[in-house]
Amino acid sequence: MTHTLSSPSFRTDAPHQANRRRHRRGFWIVTFVFMITMAFAAAPAPLYVLYQQRGGFSAFMITIIFAAYAAGVVASLFLAGHISDRFGRRRVIAPAVLLNVVAALIFLVWPELPGLLLARFISGLGIGMLTATATAHMTELHREARPGTGSRRAEVISTAANIGGLGLGPLITGFLAEYVPMPLYTPYVVFAFLLLAGLLLIVTVPETVNNVDETWVYRPQRVVVPRAARGQYVAAAMMAFVGFAMFGFFTSLAPSFVARQLGMTSHVLAGAVAFVVFASSAAFQVLSSRWRRTTQFVIGLILLATGLSLVTVSIAASSLPLLIAGGLVAGAGVGVTFKSAIGTVIAISAPETRGEALAGLFLVGYLGMAVPVVLLGLMLQTTPLVPAVVMFGAVMLALIVITAVTLARAYGRDRPVPAGSPVSSK
Repeated sequence: MTHTLSSPSFRTDAPHQANRRRHRRGFWIVTFVFMITMAFAAAPAPLYVLYQQRGGFSAFMITIIFAAYAAGVVASLFLAGHISDRFGRRRVIAPAVLLNVVAALIFLVWPELPGLLLARFISGLGIGMLTATATAHMTELHREARPGTGSRRAEVISTAANIGGLGLGPLITGFLAEYVPMPLYTPYVVFAFLLLAGLLLIVTVPETVNNVDETWVYRPQRVVVPRAARGQYVAAAMMAFVGFAMFGFFTSLAPSFVARQLGMTSHVLAGAVAFVVFASSAAFQVLSSRWRRTTQFVIGLILLATGLSLVTVSIAASSLPLLIAGGLVAGAGVGVTFKSAIGTVIAISAPETRGEALAGLFLVGYLGMAVPVVLLGLMLQTTPLVPAVVMFGAVMLALIVITAVTLARAYGRDRPVPAGSPVSSK
């Protein structure tokens, strides 16, 4: 036994095993922090009706509050979304989580309209810093913990943490708002505690960026569009735009519709309506991971168009079952189309500009999350709900058709682009 413990193979393997355990533990810590922070980002959705009752503002102001979050994400994406490549993953994840703790405190101490706008914007800043950084960190930790196994497992789990977290947030908040006292305060106390716990845990995670480039000079992230296969890029961006528009609708106006139009004031129900969309999206991203990209395009757009039609009909008919069914189908469509959009951008962009090409995709996506919903909210100022939603649905369906035509033309004209192809900033 003594001989075995002192053998060279044991002395060599023991540090490697310990290192793998540290990275495996770090992987799950980052997963937890990622999921909880994304859950907090979507947590206010079931509470907007209460804020309306308290502050007396319109549905349009709800969309403005939601747009403040999207504006924060976009600003952060360009200003700080890429700096973890230079400063390290933990040094970006920790401030990103801390920004969301600050947002939770603002929700608690300033529950008026200016405070809601500020809190949502600050939360968006943190999410813009977190998403790409946490995804990269999880991929690198997984590579160290399970060398030689590929990155698919890390991609699936990071997707579940991201989209699944967005779905869990409204569900948790709805439950707390329904069954515990002080519904506009208790959810933020709970999330602030979870975020602080994650912040304490994240400092124990191994850093995966160790090669510091002393020649690095800060610049905002650029949007880089591949010169070749530009039609595919445009089609991918359009899919992100339409898909995120559905996310925006279900996290901003759908809970208000359930409470006001259907007369169902359950906060759990309001949170569940948002949850089904994100849960369906996360599930179908996983289910479609092995499909051919052209299959993802076709099925994703069909699901998206079908779900959008069901949602439009559900609001015209004031039907909750149709709304939930439409959310499930639309969420599945968003999951498949967004996965195919990301896959397209990765396939047609050069490795050295891939992050910047993806930045352009996320920019269009978050514009889709904010702009159509804000316009819908603006229409609701002067137009009854049903005609406004029918117009919204018609515009979105038209965009889906245009996206399908653009895809058909792009894949008929563009050829696959080698990884080292030149790209242009445009």
